[in-house]
Amino acid sequence: MTGQLVLAALAGIATIVILIVWVKIHPFLALMAGSGVMAIAAGVNYVDLFASFTTGVGNTISGTGLLIVLGSIIGTLMVGSGGADAIVDTILDKTPIKRLPWAMALIAFVIGIPLFFEVGVVILIPVVMFAARRAKQPAILVGIPALAGLSVLHALVPPHPGPLIAIDSLGANLGMTLGFGLIIAIPTVILSGPVLAKPMARWVPVPANEDFLGAKGAKEGAKRPNFGVSIFVILLPVLLMLARTIIEVGGWDGSAVGKAIVFVGTPLIALTITAVVAMFAFGYTIGKSRDEVNDLVGSSFGPIAGILLIVAAGGGFKETLVDSGIADVIADTLVSWDLPVLIAGWLVAVFIRLATGSATVATITASGIMAPIAAGLPATETALLVLAIGSGSVFFSHVNDAGFWLVKEYFGMTVGQTIKTWSLMETAVSVFGLAFVMVADIFI
Repeated sequence: MTGQLVLAALAGIATIVILIVWVKIHPFLALMAGSGVMAIAAGVNYVDLFASFTTGVGNTISGTGLLIVLGSIIGTLMVGSGGADAIVDTILDKTPIKRLPWAMALIAFVIGIPLFFEVGVVILIPVVMFAARRAKQPAILVGIPALAGLSVLHALVPPHPGPLIAIDSLGANLGMTLGFGLIIAIPTVILSGPVLAKPMARWVPVPANEDFLGAKGAKEGAKRPNFGVSIFVILLPVLLMLARTIIEVGGWDGSAVGKAIVFVGTPLIALTITAVVAMFAFGYTIGKSRDEVNDLVGSSFGPIAGILLIVAAGGGFKETLVDSGIADVIADTLVSWDLPVLIAGWLVAVFIRLATGSATVATITASGIMAPIAAGLPATETALLVLAIGSGSVFFSHVNDAGFWLVKEYFGMTVGQTIKTWSLMETAVSVFGLAFVMVADIFI
C-alpha cells in the first residue's frame, strides 16, 4: 500500500509537470488533472474522484482567496491614486546617484508588501529605466535590487499568495510568520539585490530600455496622496497582524483590549480594515468620486482571476494529498532520510520549482507534502518551515517560468544574459533565504 501511494504521488506530480511544461496547459487545469490522476492511482473510488479536490478548493477560496482579493484591492487603489508614485518619487528625490541601487531595493521592499510580483514589476520598470538613464549606469545595476525586493516579498511575506498558501496548509501563525519573514527578508534583499547587482552590471552592461520610460499610475496633474499616508496604508495590515501576535505570545489576549487587538489583527479583518482605509486615503480624500473608487476596486478583480484559480486548484491538490494518505507516506519517507525539516521543505519546493517553473505550484505542492510533519512542530518552527518552502519556491527561474521572459523582454537581454542576472538573482534569494531561516532556527 505504501508503494502504491508513493507511485500515486509521483504520477500526480508528473502529470502536473508534463501538462504545464510540455503540453502548455494552464496550471489550474494541470493541478486539477494531477489531483484526479493521483486519486485514481491511490485507489480512490471514481465516484469520489474529486471529492477531496472540491473540498480543498472551497476551503482555500474562503480563506486564502479572500485575503488575495483584499490585497489586490489595496494594491490597485495605491497604484491608481498615485500613492505608489508618491513613495517612489520621495525616495528617489532624496537619494544620491551612487545610492540608487539601495534606493530601488527600498522602494521595491516597501511597495512590494501589498502588490503582486508582476504588478510590482510593471510599476517599477519605468522607474528603473529612468533612474538608470539619469545615473548613466547599466539598467541591471538599478534593476536587480528592485527585482530582488519584489521577489523576496513575493516568496516570504504575507499577504502574497505563496506564503498565505503555506501558512494555511501547515497551520502556521500568520503574524509570527509575517514578523520572521520581514526580518529574514531584509538581509536577503541586501545580499541578492544591491550587493549582487555590482558584479552583474559588469557582466551584463545593458543600457536603460527607452521603450519603458513611460507612464505613472495616476493621471498627470491629478491630486495624489502624500508619502506619509501611502506608507501608513501599506504598513497598516502588517502592524495589525504583528500586534495580534505580540498580544497572543505575551498572554494578554484575555483582557478586553487584548481581545479587541486579536480581533482586528485577524488577517481577514486586518485586510478588510485596510481596504476601507485605502478607499478613503487613496480615493475620497483626494477628490475621487464614489464611481471612480468603485471602478478602481472593480478593476482589481480581473488581474487576479487566474491567480485565484491556481491557488484554489492548489488547495484541492493539497487536500487530495492529505485525504488519500499520500502526504503522510511522503512525510514518513522524508523523516526516515533524517533530513532537517527546514531543508527537506526547501528541497521539495526547489524540485517542483525547477520542474514546473511556477513558484506558486512549488509552494502548494511542498506545503501539502510537508503538512503531516508540520503538525508536530512548535509554532516557531512551523513559521520558519513556511519561509524555507517560500525560499525554495523561487530557486533558479529559467525558461519554463513566465517571470524569466517578462524580465528578459523588459530589460532587452538575451537568454544567456537573463540567466546570468535574473536566474542567478533568484537562486541567490533562495539560498540566502534558506541560510537566514536556518540561522533564525538556531536562535529562536
